[in-house]
Amino acid sequence: MEKNQIIELTIEDMLDDGRAFGRYEGCGVFVSGGCSIGKGVSAAGAVPGDRVTAKVIRTRKSSAEASLLAVTEPSADRVVSDCRYAAECGGCTLRELAYEAQKKLKTDQVRSKLIRLGGLSDPCVKPIIGADTVNYYRNKAVFSVGPHGEVGFVRKKSHYVIDIDDCLLQSDAAMVCADALRHFLHRHQTGCITQMTVKTAFGTGEVMVVLDSERKDIPHIEELTELLDDAVYSLSCDDEGQPDPDAESFSLESVAVIHKGKCRILAGKPTITDEIIRENGRSVAFEISPQSFYQVNPEQMVRLYDKSAVYADLRGGETVLDLYCGAGTVGLWLLEDLRGRDEEAFERTSVIGIESVKPAVIDANRNSVINGIVNTRYFCGKAEEELPGMMGLAKLYKWNEVNERVEREPELRIDKVDVAVLDPPRAGCDEALLNAVVKAQPEKIVYISCDPGTLARDIRYLTDNGYEFIEATPVDQFPNTSHIEVVAKIQRQ
Repeated sequence: MEKNQIIELTIEDMLDDGRAFGRYEGCGVFVSGGCSIGKGVSAAGAVPGDRVTAKVIRTRKSSAEASLLAVTEPSADRVVSDCRYAAECGGCTLRELAYEAQKKLKTDQVRSKLIRLGGLSDPCVKPIIGADTVNYYRNKAVFSVGPHGEVGFVRKKSHYVIDIDDCLLQSDAAMVCADALRHFLHRHQTGCITQMTVKTAFGTGEVMVVLDSERKDIPHIEELTELLDDAVYSLSCDDEGQPDPDAESFSLESVAVIHKGKCRILAGKPTITDEIIRENGRSVAFEISPQSFYQVNPEQMVRLYDKSAVYADLRGGETVLDLYCGAGTVGLWLLEDLRGRDEEAFERTSVIGIESVKPAVIDANRNSVINGIVNTRYFCGKAEEELPGMMGLAKLYKWNEVNERVEREPELRIDKVDVAVLDPPRAGCDEALLNAVVKAQPEKIVYISCDPGTLARDIRYLTDNGYEFIEATPVDQFPNTSHIEVVAKIQRQ
């Protein structure tokens, strides 16, 4: 192949970043971009099964990058996108693929990465747990702000902000807040607001708005707060602005600003509360602060955590290590699951959580209290540093009053771990942490991952160090996008 060569190929797969993959004369070709496919219909990108023509834009020894020119034979699984921003935005990379095909694609990707990167010959990958709701499922929206008052999302591989007045993934509360901010910016071009995050607690209707600002004090912030409050309140009203008893109830409970990494509450409460009703009728409540992590799809979060509870299989008396614990959601879910089965066994079980974000640790402790759970302890610090120190495998340090680095004692000594729950960010676990987990010798490891590639890499380390991969279950937390959530069960040999 040569640069600018026009080639024809069949799409076989899609990557995590939304690029399509096929082969031309034995060479791998990565295809990106959108095109027209006739009769006023456009394609945001190629999907598996499409026969396409593409223009080579870059060549390497055994692969090439190409730009999509035309879909000559659409895949049997291709569907017409219902989003008018699909081609420009690029966020919903799978929206033109039928949902059953999306689930198969994601399951195959998990299996493939466990084989290629995890070194497993025939991994047991259970059928993906699909979603009942494939639109408007996100409880967290992060909007970028453009230089001319645009409020939306950044176009892929650019700094251009697409002004979006409707997103099929976001909640109604998020979109009316985006419109309120857009209206405010057109009236007052302050230039200091760079991003707005809207968190919606689906279980209670409470809404939080977090503004990222280049200035500590945002001009006319009182007016913006009032606009946001009116916008959220309007969702609970009829066309005449009167309260509608049949409408969903939403209320703006918190407005915060983040400036130079520091968060300040401008109006309302420091947290909002979500309530999740489980299939057994028991409820779990979680307080959410501006900077804490919380699963973005509450419907699928229940299924993800229920499967995690099955893999943990707590019987009573265990010590559970909850690493990268965030606001404590996973550990508390496991304890609540056990309490629903056996109160006495629940009382004999404990969770120890470690998290590097201090506000999240505060949330975790508060969440324990509001759920009536006292057998938890949460610590702030990097898990890869704190855990070895707690186990006596490494020294811990701090800075004293004269800025000298001195040794410190761990807040807790750990002698025994029965179950370790790992829920790291996309980059996966630090090797030092995996080494400490191996030395702690838990009988079971429950690994929750938002990146099958780093999951597979970490599984290879664990299987090389005395552990056995049992099975994994993908959970479709992010329908219509290429992102995948997976929970895996790993056991000590």
